[in-house]
Amino acid sequence: MMRTIVGFTGASGVAYGVDFLRRCPEDKFLVASKWGKRVLHEELGLKVEELRPWVRDIYSDSDLAAPFSSGSNHFDSLVIIPCSISTLAKIANGIADTLITRIAQVALKERRRLVIALRETPLSSIALENALKLSREGAIIMPISPPHYLKVNTVNELIEGYVDKVLNIKEN
Repeated sequence: MMRTIVGFTGASGVAYGVDFLRRCPEDKFLVASKWGKRVLHEELGLKVEELRPWVRDIYSDSDLAAPFSSGSNHFDSLVIIPCSISTLAKIANGIADTLITRIAQVALKERRRLVIALRETPLSSIALENALKLSREGAIIMPISPPHYLKVNTVNELIEGYVDKVLNIKEN
């Protein structure tokens, strides 16, 4: 069975990560940052422990002694969903000061699949350069951009969220 580590960081859009946990058929392990836990609670009213039915184990982002912080503990992929700009920057610049960023460094050095579901808009030139740097190293950068061609019940909410960002930028 494939082993996937899922990271939740402090970016909004944690519903994407929860849905990934529920639907991914692989053996999953969850690492949630302090802010990832807070966003999970603020956006969905959930605590990390409530996700236990969909994962084999849950690790604290501050636990650098966790098994997957070493390349000798095999995993197939790391999916950071959602990924904050701060986490993207740390990974792109080799900073491994949390379990999520350490596992990302292991994924890069061992050439394992690293998927970064970036949840931010607009993107600064610095963020774009960091994403490019990681893409060149083999990471898959997937900005969270929901498809609009599917029939969903909440299309208006998806559109309004994006338009709010555009309006905010326009006002500044």
